[in-house]
Amino acid sequence: MDELEIEQSEPVLLTQAGMDRLKAELSRLTIHKRAEIAERIRDSKDHGEFSEDNNELDEVKVEQAIVESRISELKTILSGAGVLSDDDISTDHVGLGSLVTVTDTQRGFDFTVRIVASVEADADLDLISEESPMGQALDGARVGETVTFEAPAGTINYRVDKIAK
Repeated sequence: MDELEIEQSEPVLLTQAGMDRLKAELSRLTIHKRAEIAERIRDSKDHGEFSEDNNELDEVKVEQAIVESRISELKTILSGAGVLSDDDISTDHVGLGSLVTVTDTQRGFDFTVRIVASVEADADLDLISEESPMGQALDGARVGETVTFEAPAGTINYRVDKIAK
């Protein structure tokens, strides 16, 4: 998601853990990564590696641009973000912030995910975007209901077994 989309959208609601992760990433980038990149540029200067054919310097400059872009994006997100309270999270139906246990009715296994804003989604941490096909299918679902959605692997059917905060 680019900055323009973030600036034009409604304020983003994050879980407290998501807010903490984004703040930690911003801190890491502004304090450590910027310093690391600056040091690599200084090292190139000190070694007289500022020629037109300096691929290493070009790579560092590209990395610097990517880091600065991410810092700007994080600042934009965090400046307009709020934190979900427990009162904001329903256990009657799936919504933003819900911790949802589902069973894949085709394969018979269950797993738990948290529904989050797209800016804090991370499949490795079982944080599923509310805007993803799975997040959209689960939105509003109640315990016992089965939702169906299309994924790259085909049609998926999940039964909602539990909704928690």
